[in-house]
Amino acid sequence: MAHVALFHSVLGLRSVELFAAERLRRAGHEVVTPDLFDGETASALDGGFELLDRIGWAAVVKGARQTLAGMPDQTVLAGVSMGTGVVADLWPERSATAGVLLLHAAADLPATVGPGLRVQLHAAEHDEFAPPDRVAALCRSAEESAVNLEVFRYPGVGHFYTDHELPDHSPTAAELTWRRVLTFLSEVDLQSQ
Repeated sequence: MAHVALFHSVLGLRSVELFAAERLRRAGHEVVTPDLFDGETASALDGGFELLDRIGWAAVVKGARQTLAGMPDQTVLAGVSMGTGVVADLWPERSATAGVLLLHAAADLPATVGPGLRVQLHAAEHDEFAPPDRVAALCRSAEESAVNLEVFRYPGVGHFYTDHELPDHSPTAAELTWRRVLTFLSEVDLQSQ
């Protein structure tokens, strides 16, 4: 069983994160989905960024840090879009993390990352939040740090392709993503035993 902290997108904690968490729980994992926007949600990126501006990045990261305070050091850090930014800010403080999942956006590896850490990136092929140069830099950093990075790009889909409530949704790509995530978590769990 892996412990997972799943951080939501700039749209707030919505059904995409809750359904994903439930699917991971059915597979035997412990999953928390902190609400970093105190119940507020948006239906589009513009509204989400307005929420984030009002709440403030410092408050978002503080809430995420408080969630992790009571969790095992090996907790897998997972982020959906904006949530990958939360992961990136907390990752340097969580050197014992068992794995990192970056969904719908890329993040930079912290300087303190240890060799052998498992990381997965899942993003649309032409996602502005995972541009080719940033993904290439992530791959170079992973190779230099001996991080076990897997990058999955999904052609022909939009940014929020896992979210069944949004026009970007691709059932096929979403299903493939969550199957790969489940495999990742099973392997992380075995590795940490």
